[in-house]
Order: sequence, then C-alpha cells, then structure tokens
Amino acid sequence: MRPLRYSINVTLDGCCDHRVGVADEDVHRHAMENIDRADALLFGRAIYEMMESAWRLPTPPGAMPDWMEPFARKIDAAKKYVVSSTLQQVDWNAELLRGDLGNAVRQLKSEPGKGLLSGGLTLPLALAELGLIDEYEFIMHPRVAGHGPRLFAGLSKLVDLKLVSREEFASVAIAMRYEPRA
Repeated sequence: MRPLRYSINVTLDGCCDHRVGVADEDVHRHAMENIDRADALLFGRAIYEMMESAWRLPTPPGAMPDWMEPFARKIDAAKKYVVSSTLQQVDWNAELLRGDLGNAVRQLKSEPGKGLLSGGLTLPLALAELGLIDEYEFIMHPRVAGHGPRLFAGLSKLVDLKLVSREEFASVAIAMRYEPRA
C-alpha cells in the first residue's frame, strides 16, 4: 500500500501563504527529494493551477534562478492527480479524480508504489478528516506573518502526531515529519 504524505511550508504563526516562506535552494532540494519518494502528486484545484502556472515548462530564459530549474523539471515531469468538481479537464501529466474522495484516494493508496505526495490546504483538510494522511511534514519558516490562510483551519477533530524526523536548512527553516499516533 502506498503511503500518502503531506508537506506544507508554514510560518511560526500557522500561515501557509506561499509568498511568505523562504524559497531557498535547500527548501527546493528538499521538495525534490519529497517528489522522488512519490509515484504521483495529489492536488486540489487551487494548488494544481498555482503549481502549473509557476512550474510548467518551458519557462522563459531567466524566469527563475538556475538552482530552481531542477525542481521545475522534477515537478513538471511528475504524474499528478487532481481533485476538483469544477475543472472539466486537466493536462500537465494530470488526471482528474471524481466521485467520492475517500474511495478515490483509498484506491490510489492501494496500488503498489513508493507513495503519493500532497500539499495545499483545502484537500489536505479533507484528507485529514478522513484519516487518510500517513505522514505530515511541516516546513517551519522562522517568520511570523500575522495573516492567513491558516493550517488546518476548521479541522473537526484532533490528530495526534509523533515526530519521526527533522532537518534544518541553511535558511533556518526546519522540516519536521510526523506520523499519526496509533
């Protein structure tokens, strides 16, 4: 069974706005390693559209620093599943997931492979409610943003976690991986 891993950049006050984190080479290298640990990415509509607009190749020369290009190639090539009730079609190596979210994700998890990787806020909230996330990773940025969106806002139940690893980056961001407690 493939594990479903969730990874998100977050400030110390819980803000998950992608524009407030420290986007450095270490964080992008780490994100590439996460993609390498997965057979496919699992996105909601908003994250899919945001990632596609930022990382779909080809990009104009000089559009990003040289150290971002390996990440762009990695995410561009990755298989993607998109959960959306509003999109009629997707491309960019993507497939739409329709119907019951729990059943669709359980089916993906039951297939052989390395795992699935998800990010964002809305879809992971629904996945956490269903108890489908096998690993949570929070990349804590040493910043206080003072605004939202907030991590797991509206979660209806507690999710108890145990720390399984941590990694510090040169930017002083810290990646902490957790698994749900049994």
